Amino acid sequence: MDFLAGCIGGAAGVLVGHPFDTVKVRLQVQNVDKPLYRGTYHCFQSIVRQESMFGLYKGIGSPMMGLTFVNAIVFGVQGNTMRYLGHDTPMNQFLAGAAAGAIQCVVCCPMELAKTRMQMQGTGEKKSKRKLYKNSLDCLAHIYKREGLLGVNRGMVTTLIRETPCFGVYFLTYDILTRSIGCEPGDRYMIPKLLFAGGMSGVTCWLSTYPVDVIKSRLQADGVGGVYQYSSIADCVRQSVKREGLIVFTRGLTSTLLRAFPVNAVTFATVTLVLMYARGVEGPKDSEPATPVTAHHTQLQQQAQASSL
Repeated sequence: MDFLAGCIGGAAGVLVGHPFDTVKVRLQVQNVDKPLYRGTYHCFQSIVRQESMFGLYKGIGSPMMGLTFVNAIVFGVQGNTMRYLGHDTPMNQFLAGAAAGAIQCVVCCPMELAKTRMQMQGTGEKKSKRKLYKNSLDCLAHIYKREGLLGVNRGMVTTLIRETPCFGVYFLTYDILTRSIGCEPGDRYMIPKLLFAGGMSGVTCWLSTYPVDVIKSRLQADGVGGVYQYSSIADCVRQSVKREGLIVFTRGLTSTLLRAFPVNAVTFATVTLVLMYARGVEGPKDSEPATPVTAHHTQLQQQAQASSL
C-alpha cells in the first residue's frame, strides 16, 4: 500500500508540475542568438498560443511511465539504507537520500532524455508537420537504433551529479523542518506542516544542483535533428559560459521553483490521504490533543519523503 500511495502521489505531482517543467526545458535549451522566449511568462504564453494547452504536456508519458520504477528504487534504497545505518539522524537522512538518488539514475536518465526530446518536438507548431517520435517509448527506440545504449543513457553522468546531492539535500531539509515544526498525528495542522516541509525541501534541493540540471538538459537536447553541438560535459559548460556568461546556469530557474513547491505539496497531500484512507487512520481533528509520533506516522513520513522529489 505504501508503494501504491507513492505512485498515486507522484502521478498527481507530475500532472501539476509538468507544464512548468516544459517551460524550464524550453528556456534552458533555446538558442541565445535567436531566442524564442523572453522569459517564463512569455514562454508559457507562447506555448499555449502556438501549440495549445497540450503543448505544455508534451513528453508527460515518459515521467508517468518511469514513475513506478523510480519510486520503487527510491523507497527500497532509502528505507534499507536507513535500516543499515541504524540511527535516524540528519546526516544519515542525507546519506540515505544520496544513495537513493544515485541508484535511481538508471531509470531517471533515459526517462528524462525521452521527456526532453518530446518536449522539444514541434516547438512553436500547433500541429507538428513532421513528428519524429510518436511517444516516449518510440523516442527511446529511435535513439537506441541510431546511437545504441550510450545514446539512451546520454546525460547519465550529469544526472548522477545532480541527483546524488539533490536527494541528499532534500531528505536532510525535510528531516530538519519536520523536527523543527513538529508533525504529530494529533495536530490539526499536521497536513499543512507536511506540505510546507515538502514544498520547501523541494525548492532547496533544486537550488542546490540547478546549474548541473541546465547542462544535463542541454546535453540531452543536443542531437535533435541530427546536429550535435557538444562533445562532452566540459565542452557544454565551456561553450555555454562563453556565449551566455554565468547567467546561463539560471535559465528556467523561475519556472522550476514555481513548480517545485506545488508539486511537492500535491504529492505530500495525496500520499498522506491515500495512506490514511487505506489504513483506516482518522485524520487530525480540532479537538484532539497532540500526541507523540507513532511508528505508523514515522512510516507515513518516510513514504512521503521518498515520493515527493
